[in-house]
Amino acid sequence: MSTRTFRVTVRGAFDALTEAQRAALLADAAEHDVLRAAFTPEGTLTHDIAVRPAFTFRFLATGEKEEDILEATERAEAAAKAWLTERGYGFKHLRSTAEDLSQAPLGKRQRRIARSHGA
Repeated sequence: MSTRTFRVTVRGAFDALTEAQRAALLADAAEHDVLRAAFTPEGTLTHDIAVRPAFTFRFLATGEKEEDILEATERAEAAAKAWLTERGYGFKHLRSTAEDLSQAPLGKRQRRIARSHGA
């Protein structure tokens, strides 16, 4: 069986932040800028707290079967909740989406490469 790669996105909003928490998020804003966004096994947080209280975590996971995407999504949500809770950040409206990259349509460049290799 081949390994499948999943991209899991967990979105939500910060809730009831104190001024100190808001200041800490603003101080770390460059570290969590959307331009640094990446799907990683440990998860990458992005936000722009100066504009709105929304955040996004991006996780990269693997599995053997298509059904493994559900467990990967649950692990990603749990990791996002743990990160927020460990820092004392309130949150609401948590929702997740996941994509199995083996099922994703090929882009124009990928189709051209596949044709050139006789696939």
